[in-house]
Amino acid sequence: MAQKRVAVIGAGVSGLSSIKCCLDEGLEPTCFERSGDIGGLWRFEENPEEGRASIYKSVIINTSKEMMCFSDFPIPADFPNYMHHSKVMEYFRMYAEHFDLLKYIRFKTMVVSVTKRPDFPTTGQWDVVTETEGKRESAVFDGIMVCTGHHTDAHLPLDSFPGIEKFKGHYFHTRDYTKPWEFLGKRVIVIGIGNSGTDLAVELSHTADQVFISTRRGSWILSRIGKEGYPNDTIYVTRYVEFLKRIVPLSLFNSFVEKTLNAKFSHAIYGLQPDKYLPVLCPNDDLPNRIISGKVLVKPNIREFTKTGAIFEDGTREENIDVVVFATGYSFSFPFLGDCVKVVENQVSLYKFVFPPQLEKPTLAFIGLIQPFGPLMPIAELQGRWVTRVFKGLNGLPSASVTMIIYFRYVKSQRHTIQVDYIPYVDELTCLIGVKTNLLSLFLMDPKLAVEVFFGPCTPYQYRLRGPGKWDGARKAILTQRERIIKPLKTRAVGDYTHHTSVPYLIKIVGAVALFAIIFAYF
Repeated sequence: MAQKRVAVIGAGVSGLSSIKCCLDEGLEPTCFERSGDIGGLWRFEENPEEGRASIYKSVIINTSKEMMCFSDFPIPADFPNYMHHSKVMEYFRMYAEHFDLLKYIRFKTMVVSVTKRPDFPTTGQWDVVTETEGKRESAVFDGIMVCTGHHTDAHLPLDSFPGIEKFKGHYFHTRDYTKPWEFLGKRVIVIGIGNSGTDLAVELSHTADQVFISTRRGSWILSRIGKEGYPNDTIYVTRYVEFLKRIVPLSLFNSFVEKTLNAKFSHAIYGLQPDKYLPVLCPNDDLPNRIISGKVLVKPNIREFTKTGAIFEDGTREENIDVVVFATGYSFSFPFLGDCVKVVENQVSLYKFVFPPQLEKPTLAFIGLIQPFGPLMPIAELQGRWVTRVFKGLNGLPSASVTMIIYFRYVKSQRHTIQVDYIPYVDELTCLIGVKTNLLSLFLMDPKLAVEVFFGPCTPYQYRLRGPGKWDGARKAILTQRERIIKPLKTRAVGDYTHHTSVPYLIKIVGAVALFAIIFAYF
């Protein structure tokens, strides 16, 4: 029987892992990348490319290396825990080279159209038209994996800001930002308090005369550095914390989160606290320092612009504004799919945020079209592992009515596309693939590993311990993950180092024994 052919659209992080997933399942992938290189969002270019989000030169990733890595390819121990985009790209190139992925990618090739073949209800096949250097080609594929992401078209909501047309200063979207020194001595307003908005406000405050950051709802500011200097996500993205979220009343848990976030500085005093509890966390260690030094001033939403400034919703105004930066997110679309999939206000109906439920055959999938409260890369990899098994016929999907019910459990959001909690979602995917860790069995067979899986960071290696795609190095990777966290920090010897963890080992063992029956019921 001939190998099934799969078209992978995009060679960013989702595309690279999807190529490997196809190869792991014995499928034949062909990846189409419109630019001349891999990396997608994480490849910095001095001049932004059409159809691709642009990052600025100083960008550092918001998830730590042990949490974001591919599940069978740990990031080198000497790499920083929070990597500069150049290090992220270096890791991607290592991954692509290690698994020999580049030979499956056709660069500078744009996908023009993806349409159902006349016999689609029975075959599930697609006609794919591509264009390379002005020459068009057509090919038939058994499956399509769309890996173009959701950072494609800058969302510039000018209609929401009356008077912007008469503003005499310069305004632009964060997509077009590259260097801070062009704003020397300027008065700048940054609209939006997401990752890009806070990063730019901090960076510009070192060169601009004054920076204002305008926010409609506020945000909780999370430090990248947690207890004992460990990356914060390795402390809070754990199965132990997820277990507590399930047994502790939501109001009590939210109160604890607020108290923890306010321990370093009061979000209310700093003008950042949301009107009510919102699960909006923005990692930024420097913003509070820039606010307390007066270099960044927090303002409410802008009511209207004047020729030389802005009037805010609280009635205050700022004049002599030179620049306005819109950190208002991105919109996405899939023009090559025609009417197959409809995107409305950055939302698209997908079963488990992957498969369009209305198709007769599950041979079209979207990878990485999601905004988790945690790392995206392991999710994209798990989605690819599941999708390729569906394409191969090893897994099926429920009826369309069931898929729609599951989709509408979640909240819609323009800025963040589709938001989900990290661990519950990856557990759903691992159940579908057949690789979910059985904690009860693990506690009985390998208590040392079980303790680290439950109390330690929920790293991607957990999804390679068993089942399809099992990796023999997964256990060792989990038990040595803290060593890789510490390694890049030990550039100066300071006597003997005693390893500490957030939970003493004895307490972990006692707690594990006491809780494992309850854990089994939940996990």
